[in-house]
This record gives sequence, structure tokens and C-alpha cells, in this order.
Amino acid sequence: MINSKDYMLSKLWRQKSLINQFIKREVIGRYRGSYLGIVWSFINPLMMLVIYTYFFSVVFKAKWGSGVGESQVEFALILFCGLITFNLFSDVITRSPSVVINNPNYVKKVVFPLEILPITILGAALVHFLISLSILTLGLILLMGVFNWTIVFVPIVLLPLLFMTLGLGWFFASLGVFIRDIGQFLGLAVQALMFLSPIFYPISIIPESFRVFYYLNPISYVVEDMRKVIILGQSPDWTWLIIGTLIGMLLSWLGYLWFQKTKGGFADVL
Repeated sequence: MINSKDYMLSKLWRQKSLINQFIKREVIGRYRGSYLGIVWSFINPLMMLVIYTYFFSVVFKAKWGSGVGESQVEFALILFCGLITFNLFSDVITRSPSVVINNPNYVKKVVFPLEILPITILGAALVHFLISLSILTLGLILLMGVFNWTIVFVPIVLLPLLFMTLGLGWFFASLGVFIRDIGQFLGLAVQALMFLSPIFYPISIIPESFRVFYYLNPISYVVEDMRKVIILGQSPDWTWLIIGTLIGMLLSWLGYLWFQKTKGGFADVL
């Protein structure tokens, strides 16, 4: 019986080599068959940054307001920062329900650790996030002449999101085996959550009576802190980081327990 976080961590640590191999395969396999291969991982975020910068600086002439993002270029970079952060979460959540279904051969192998499959998705998403982050950093330097030392806080800022995403990944990977429609539902839910998160607008423009819903959304804190440490050169919300990390660790552990308790029935369904 799995009844401790220590057991979970030790078991996953023993599988680190296999996890690394699967992450590498996932990253490379995404563009398998294309001529440019993994180069698309650099082209896609670069094109996103160019498109956002053009449309918001030339077409919409948008500004973030409140003394931040007064220039259209800065607005585009702020928007891009929020999007790549949210995409790290959404990529894992939308793919998790099908990760076990798409690998039925591993389910039939008694010795194969199925719990690494959601970790593989998260690892691949993190690789693509880091590529996008490098594009964002390059854009800040070339377009605005800015490079803030507070970017070193990015790993800490991401901790709550990574823990929560992994926990939900385990939960939905299991649920997706028994309820095939969950993937369709999550696609819609993730889209709704994107517009309910401060990605395309700052929280400051939300009426006070509705802000409570944004403060209950953990994505809001992560997106705001990412902008602080990368673009604004400010320190993150340390109170949230402590609380959010603890909540994320708890959610990750519960998701792992759920996956372990339900995986015994995967073979019967598949």
C-alpha cells in the first residue's frame, strides 16, 4: 500500500532514467515526420511573439495600463509571458486523459510504471516552455533592452504550478480511462479558464466584486508572478509561493494516490 510521500518520491526517483528517455522521445516525437523536426519548437514561439508584437503594437495599439505595458511592444511581451505560462498547464491537462489510452501495450506489462506517463507529458511541456521562455527573454533584450536579474526566481515561481499540474495530470489520466468524454470536457474547461485568468488583461481592470474569483484561481498568481520576475524586475509574492507550493504538493500526492489505487482496473477497460 502506498501511504507516504517518501515512498512516492523514492519510487519515482528510481525511474528517473526511464522518465528522461520518455521525455526525450515525447519532445522529438511531437514533430516526427516533419523536415525541420524539433526546430519547430523554436519557430512556433518565435512566430507567436512576432505576431503578438505586430498586432498589438500596430493594429490594436493596445496598452496594459497602470504604468505597465505603456508601449505596444511591452504589451505584447506581457501577453506572451502569460500565454506561455498558461500553455504549460493547459498542454498537460488536455493531453492527460488520453495518455494511458494511447499506450495500451504498457498497461498489459505488469512491471511497467504507468505513473511515469503523466510525468512524461509534464516534462515535455516544460521543455517547450523553456524554449518559449528563451524566446521571450531574447525579445525583452532586443526589443526593449531589458534583462532583469529577478528571472532567477522563475523555477521557484513555477513550483506551485508544476505540483498542481502533475497532480491533476495523474487524476485525469486515470479518469480518462474510465470516462472517455472527460477529454472533450477538459478542452472546453481549459479554454474557459484561460479567459478567466489574467492573461489578456490585468487583474486591476476587474471590478472589485468579481476579483475574488480571480484570487481563488491559482493560475492567476503564477501568471502575475511570472510577469513580475521576468518583465518588471520585481520579487514574487512570497506568501503565495509558500501557500501555493504546499497546496500543490498536497494535490500532487493525492493525484498520485488516486492513480495508484485505480490503475489496477485499467487493463479491464482497455
